[in-house]
Amino acid sequence: MVKIGKIELADFPLLLAPMEDVSDPPFRAVCKEQGVDLMYTEFISSEGLIRDAIKSRMKLDIFDYERPIGIQIFGGDEEAMELAARIVDTTQPDLIDINYGCPVKKVVCKGAGAGILKDIPQMIKLTEAVVRATALPVTVKTRLGWDEDSKNIEEVAERLQDIGVQALSIHGRTRVQMYKGVADWTLIGKVKNNPRIKIPIFGNGDIDTPEKAVEYKNRYGVDGIMIGRAAIGYPWIFREIKHYQKTGELLPPPTVEERIDTCMRHLTKSVEWKGEKLGILEMRRHYASYLKGLPNVKEFRMKLVNGDSLDELKGILDELKEQQLQLV
Repeated sequence: MVKIGKIELADFPLLLAPMEDVSDPPFRAVCKEQGVDLMYTEFISSEGLIRDAIKSRMKLDIFDYERPIGIQIFGGDEEAMELAARIVDTTQPDLIDINYGCPVKKVVCKGAGAGILKDIPQMIKLTEAVVRATALPVTVKTRLGWDEDSKNIEEVAERLQDIGVQALSIHGRTRVQMYKGVADWTLIGKVKNNPRIKIPIFGNGDIDTPEKAVEYKNRYGVDGIMIGRAAIGYPWIFREIKHYQKTGELLPPPTVEERIDTCMRHLTKSVEWKGEKLGILEMRRHYASYLKGLPNVKEFRMKLVNGDSLDELKGILDELKEQQLQLV
């Protein structure tokens, strides 16, 4: 069993990565249905929380069926991070996660996200401010380093553990790599196998099949795996990995009916949470992933992207399901 503070997780937990504009409650709901063990919110700006920005506050919404769940924050100012942690604390998540991995320029240029990888002493100060502000477990998600010449994740892991961080998720790329190239898990394995490291270490990057998940578990010895992009439009990856790990057998892929029904549930939850206009607008980015590989869907995908009412979109999905079932 893997423990983060008092949170008890499965033997080899699968985590849903915090992804901006993706890991919202509707998306988390369909991933939870498929067996994910620990989820995180989209990352939330510490400055936005303090300013009471509506978008930042909305990201604090969590639900009991999602537990255990962590709220992820980012920022480059100690006082703002401490205040944000106190605000997050009042919403009673199971843990607070700090984002030191986002490579996006608008985040990095503020000395936040992966921008902090250039200044490890400041990373430690920011982390201490958050740990000081809450009784909840504090965890961190980060990268191997800023670039090829500064892959200092082993030192970073030790220092974060020493100041009270209770788990670490490591993406196997540098900031300079962004999401390009192949994730390097060798350093993740070194961190996990460092005799000084006692906290759980979760690996992240390029896990997109059950076989790869189990292979990396065995090769690098990580405590669990965090999955991000591979779950977009395909939440079934969590149940597939769990089944393969348990039995050594691959589950058949989800049926056409299951894919379209899950897409419909995701859409419905999106509208329930955000309202019809915004819920429909923000769901548009998901259709191509849900329908990937299905025959003759181009026309339906265009209709879905242009539809502007929930009833209309449900009708299009029903029509698509009928067409696909006739093709089987």
